Amino acid sequence: MTDNNLIRGSGAAFPNPFIRERADPQILRHGGRYYFTATVPAYDRIVLRTAATLDGLRTAEESTIWVRHAEGAMGSHIWAPELHRIGGGWYVYFAAGEADTATGDVWRIRMYVLENLSEDPLAGEWTEKGRIATPVDSFSLDATTFAHGGRRYLCWAQHDPGLAGSNTSLYLAELADPWTLAGDPVEISRPELDWETVRFAVNEGPYALVRNGRVFLTYSASGTGAEYCVGLLTADADADLLDAASWSKSPVPVFGTSAAHGIYGPGHNAFTVGEDGRDLLVFHARAYEEVAGDPLDNPDRHCRVQPFTWREDGTPDFGLPLPENA
Repeated sequence: MTDNNLIRGSGAAFPNPFIRERADPQILRHGGRYYFTATVPAYDRIVLRTAATLDGLRTAEESTIWVRHAEGAMGSHIWAPELHRIGGGWYVYFAAGEADTATGDVWRIRMYVLENLSEDPLAGEWTEKGRIATPVDSFSLDATTFAHGGRRYLCWAQHDPGLAGSNTSLYLAELADPWTLAGDPVEISRPELDWETVRFAVNEGPYALVRNGRVFLTYSASGTGAEYCVGLLTADADADLLDAASWSKSPVPVFGTSAAHGIYGPGHNAFTVGEDGRDLLVFHARAYEEVAGDPLDNPDRHCRVQPFTWREDGTPDFGLPLPENA
């Protein structure tokens, strides 16, 4: 288990919370720089930061690269942006509902893509590539992408209207281009275990890590309170990832609440590496158990970063969420 309470990179100690009031965080390292994006509490825009060091992200200027529409689609609930470099372009995947008008449905959440062909994602122009079309037009969110074996995949969470009692399952499909599925998606996980169905039956927030001859997909489960936790799917690196049977699910959460450390509901994670090459887990969590009022109105899911290690069998050991130190 990881027991250090400071993240160290290039001689610097990084405090937690790492960045306050930023849920669903992602930190991407590319071209010797770090990039950060996350959900903002107003759910009305997409922001980016960049810095030469991980620690520099904490105080880096935050730029708004896109704002929600005043009406129609992409008008509300701007959630969980992710930044990816694909080919010669930058792409942001995010979820959005409709504008809150007489005819809009703020809960008609769907997945959308932005593109920027500049070398610098904080320069150039971001253009809307539209909605990611899936065979079933239903509540969908938390798109992430990864390349493996010469193919690029999209993984996301979506509601199956025919699956009673379930909110969202995880689906996987190959991409024809960064915003278009190349074929029918495959359901690779649905919320069935006790710890995946507390308050809500949810699998969401997937993120990929390819290492040690395997493809790992972390995901988050249950409601967004103290019950929120991280699960793990695993497939052999040479398996057919679009065969649901290739994936095995951990029977227990691999990262969850630590009352002893005062950290509750960790989840919606991503991965990055420190300047020293250490593997780092990026996630959000609250520092208290009970949330007053509607959790969607609560801004206290702060971004946190901590190192993780690897077991002898080649599987990740995320340990426990570390206590706050700032």
